[in-house]
Amino acid sequence: MKFEKSKDIYEEGLKYIPGGVNSPVRAFKSVDAGPVFINKGYGNRIEDEDGNTYIDYIGSWGPAILGHSNPQLIEGIEDIIKDGLSFGLPTKVEVDMAKLIVESYPAIDMVRMVNSGTEATMSAIRVARGFTGKNKIIKFEGCYHGHSDSLLVKSGSGTITYGVPTSLGVPEEIVKNTIVCRYNDLEDIRKTFEEQGEDIAAIIVEPVAGNMGLVAAEKEFLNGLRKITKEYSSLLIFDEVITGFRIAYGGASEVYGIDPDIVCFGKIIGGGFPVGAYGGKREIMEIVSPLGGVYQAGTLSGNPLAMHMGYKNIKYLQDNKDIYEKMEKMAIKLEKGIAENIEKTGVKATIVRFKNMLTLFFGEGPFKNYDDVQRCDTNMYAKYFREMLNRGIMLPPAQFECMFLSTAFNDEDLDYTIKANLESLEKIK
Repeated sequence: MKFEKSKDIYEEGLKYIPGGVNSPVRAFKSVDAGPVFINKGYGNRIEDEDGNTYIDYIGSWGPAILGHSNPQLIEGIEDIIKDGLSFGLPTKVEVDMAKLIVESYPAIDMVRMVNSGTEATMSAIRVARGFTGKNKIIKFEGCYHGHSDSLLVKSGSGTITYGVPTSLGVPEEIVKNTIVCRYNDLEDIRKTFEEQGEDIAAIIVEPVAGNMGLVAAEKEFLNGLRKITKEYSSLLIFDEVITGFRIAYGGASEVYGIDPDIVCFGKIIGGGFPVGAYGGKREIMEIVSPLGGVYQAGTLSGNPLAMHMGYKNIKYLQDNKDIYEKMEKMAIKLEKGIAENIEKTGVKATIVRFKNMLTLFFGEGPFKNYDDVQRCDTNMYAKYFREMLNRGIMLPPAQFECMFLSTAFNDEDLDYTIKANLESLEKIK
């Protein structure tokens, strides 16, 4: 494949955009390659500026659950645009959207729309502190909740510790109330609450982590978080920006049978547009302005175009819930095929799947937490990525991300991917 146009665009972008891209993973640095600039997408295919076509396993990092340019979603979009893009005033579709989300997710009674997953988690943390009157929060190493200051944190030297910033520009005093614990380690949580539980406002967790590669929470772990937070009058926040309406119509709450106090959404609820939302129990959400004293606002929150597209996306999923079973069957086929290829080639790798999400780790499992995934061979993943790219398959350009399926996939796509996987593993072993 030739990438001359992508290379030229990247060099031009470097003059005007930090790193030439608007989100770090797009630079392809962790796979030792230059970024591929996409021109268009249709179904489960994307086409770059050089005319190369790929089977797309990124899907805009999850939102394209119905595939790119889905006719049922984009039909009538011109009429919506003609009526106006933004007013800074409320519209009926915002209420329709809020009602649909609340009816779809039994754990929440009210929801507030924002513009990104980062805004959603940042706001949820503020609400939790305002509602409980407590200061500290717990997050887990390897879970990513956006780039707000208090959540850009890694663990310190101890198992139970205050976090330290993972970014320049984040003062230590900002993260002094953020405690970092080990994912899937309930004992770690118990010790933390025994020592500091009286001032812990909330635990925020990805019930299925998607930013250290795919690492699913154990049910006992999430049940334990639910029990402990109730015991100490703290809140449990599910970050379902990735998993909401993706792994099941009712998200991780439905899959695990656990009701959190606050839930953060994004991605799928925008139908491809920038969007986020946070929702919770009525008594919690009524503390949000203009009803209560927790202030949060946004000029473009509830943007009519994003709401129309998100509503159509979720409504389609509501009316066609069988697609979740179909996508999981496809994911199982892919998982099985790749596992067999790993055994054939003897490559040190592990394919991990949860519902319709997958990650191929270049290391031996199991993978239960951040420490486990750090043992992976990122250089091997980089070689594998480039081999698959040259075979017309777009994988996440980083070892610690997830592959996403959509309803646009079929058996032929999966068969080709499994064949390409075998060829690529043989080439790099």
